[in-house]
Amino acid sequence: MRSVAIGVYTRTVIKPTANPASLSDASAGCVCFHLRRSARTVTQFYDRTLAPSGLRATQFTLMTVVSRTGGLPFSSLAEVLGMDRTTLTRNLRPLERDGLVTIEAGADRRVRLVRLTRGGERKHAEAAPLWAKAHARVTEGIGSKTWRALQKDLSRTIAVSLEATAEQNQN
Repeated sequence: MRSVAIGVYTRTVIKPTANPASLSDASAGCVCFHLRRSARTVTQFYDRTLAPSGLRATQFTLMTVVSRTGGLPFSSLAEVLGMDRTTLTRNLRPLERDGLVTIEAGADRRVRLVRLTRGGERKHAEAAPLWAKAHARVTEGIGSKTWRALQKDLSRTIAVSLEATAEQNQN
């Protein structure tokens, strides 16, 4: 007599042991937690709103910066967006593949310029009203006074974080 092993897949639901209140208490003082959670939540809302255009919030933001500047060197674009070059490359790849941006050599061949194509300009213009709808919903929800204060507070938070990073790099 031979024995045969049979694998069976069963779905197991594991309920979290912590309640939402205790999770909130655990992260109450964490700047990083709240900023990342806010960023994820807002990004998901913008992504859903922009979905009919085929763009994601990160792509629309990137295209907006390139559109407003007429094109930027790759390293300058990374700096403005607060991204490292690898992340920027990963974000540009689908836009370049879809013919929405070009990455070309600048006057100095070591510099690569990122520009919108005509198709990219059309796609950006198509997505702009969807972005405006998402932006209006969020800013109306929190109020214009809160939005203006939040912009200042976030700018200061970015500045403090950049200062702290520079200090770390010196040590």
